[in-house]
Amino acid sequence: MFIWLATRALPKAAGSKIIAHICNDGGAWGKGFVLALSKISPAPERAYRKWYAERNRNDFALGALQFMSVSEDVTVANMIGQHGIRTIGGIPSIHYAAVETALETVGKKLSPKTPRFICRASAAASAGGSWREIELLIERQICALDVPVFVYDLR
Repeated sequence: MFIWLATRALPKAAGSKIIAHICNDGGAWGKGFVLALSKISPAPERAYRKWYAERNRNDFALGALQFMSVSEDVTVANMIGQHGIRTIGGIPSIHYAAVETALETVGKKLSPKTPRFICRASAAASAGGSWREIELLIERQICALDVPVFVYDLR
């Protein structure tokens, strides 16, 4: 199993890779994993901020997905799966249905041979959710396609 610990370097696994991560729908980018992602390339943050700024004229909403290439063989998928950035009144900001919709769209771009799908193990925790729930969505939308899935943690 390949485990990528997010650092300043791109994942080293051979072949094409998609790094998928959950973004919020409030335009916030600047804490946790996205900081490591921004050190790798400014493209995902720039694309997300522009997408959010122009949300009245595009598809920016829960369940939406944005792809951008950060190298010849690495693509980042910004998945809008979180409403706001905090758990409020005991209600987590994670929206599993939105994450599943985004993962389904990612799955349509994958095949058993290319590319690899890389996800962040603690993605749901910061949004008040459960990694096990996210894992089940990945199994249903990505693993079912026979695509290799690699889980990583933020160092």
